[in-house]
Amino acid sequence: MAQLQKSIEKRNALVKATIHLVNNNGFHATPMSKIAKMASVSPATIYLYFDNKQDLVNKVYIEVKAAFTAYAFKNYNTDIPVAEGFEIIWKRIADFKLKEVQEAMFLAQCDNTPMIDEASRQEGLKHLQPLLDLWERGKREGIIKPLSPYLLYAYSINPLSFLMVMQQRGVFQLNQDHLEDAYQAAWGSIKK
Repeated sequence: MAQLQKSIEKRNALVKATIHLVNNNGFHATPMSKIAKMASVSPATIYLYFDNKQDLVNKVYIEVKAAFTAYAFKNYNTDIPVAEGFEIIWKRIADFKLKEVQEAMFLAQCDNTPMIDEASRQEGLKHLQPLLDLWERGKREGIIKPLSPYLLYAYSINPLSFLMVMQQRGVFQLNQDHLEDAYQAAWGSIKK
């Protein structure tokens, strides 16, 4: 049991180190040796858990994406009206991005660069299915504009990443009023 716990701790340390180093140095400037050093494990230990650097980053991406979407959809169920459902999901996504900044920054990096392979990207997309289904229902009910899910995401969810980065840089501090304004702008951009 103690051995299993130690193994989980090492793997978690590698995941945290990967997130931190990719966020601060980028994918290409993050060698496996640096990840191992930051995680306080030998470089050989990485290969007990991951095949190579690409496998490591892909798996970390999928894990973080799964944690992000589990958080986003925690209070959502498909029985509630579209507008209410979108508000719940949007506000949970905002909360995640502002509380779990390192993980959210890592996802933004992964989503905006080619460092994740296509299979992992598709796996990550599956985790967003409840939001895609909500939008589809909203389109059928005439509540949401009949746009591509990529456009809906770009106009309603992606601005949160920009706001998160601005807050991280200390340029703009989000308060409850700002978040409510941002939500209203997001909803206004996709509702019919």
